Amino acid sequence: MAEPSAATQSPSVSSSSSGAEPSAPGGSGGSSGACPAMGAKSCGSSCAVHDLIFWRDVKKTGFVFGTTLIVLLSLAAFSVISVVSYLILALLSVTIGFRVYKSVIQAVQKSEEGHPFKAYLDVDITLSSEAFHNYMNAAMVHINRALKLVIRLFLVEDLVDSLKLAVFMWLMTYVGAVFNGITLLILAELLVFSVPIVYEKYKDPSKTTWTRKKKSRISTWKPEMPQLLKHHLIVITLLLVL
Repeated sequence: MAEPSAATQSPSVSSSSSGAEPSAPGGSGGSSGACPAMGAKSCGSSCAVHDLIFWRDVKKTGFVFGTTLIVLLSLAAFSVISVVSYLILALLSVTIGFRVYKSVIQAVQKSEEGHPFKAYLDVDITLSSEAFHNYMNAAMVHINRALKLVIRLFLVEDLVDSLKLAVFMWLMTYVGAVFNGITLLILAELLVFSVPIVYEKYKDPSKTTWTRKKKSRISTWKPEMPQLLKHHLIVITLLLVL
């Protein structure tokens, strides 16, 4: 009599255990939580770029915009070797000056604070083999895709696409006769850091005169075209100066 009872109990145990196993991914939120985590990881860089060009953090965007613009303007006036050398000298001047200043302060105050950059020197910046392989695999995907595209265009797999490339390159010869590479990079940077924020500012329908807010107040209308023309005039002025 004990064996039938055990037999009757075993299906219930197995059914409960089998029911617990499928519920683990869904009940514990493993599958539902993995997708947002992967989504956040995959869109981390794109979200950072989006916040950068839309001036979400004014200090950060201003620093990046000012630094890159100064570097591009320096490359337009000097050689690459001179610009790199001056940048390294400036960085070394700051770090060496700060190191000497902290050493003098420690000698005067007779304190033992240690190296001022010790916290940064102790940071582990080694690249693991797994991370290196991940980066290489991601890069190889884009490289293989680019190689397939180049072969498809130059070996005329599709005549229309190859003709489009030829027309585009022919137009670029005229662009290259007027502008150089550094000027185009400066123009691209000005457009990247100005057009998105202007578009975001004026695409909101609450900025127009014919839209009322919830408090029955008509929002003031700011003309869009003068602002866009102002940006174009700035770009044209820079191009003429360069």
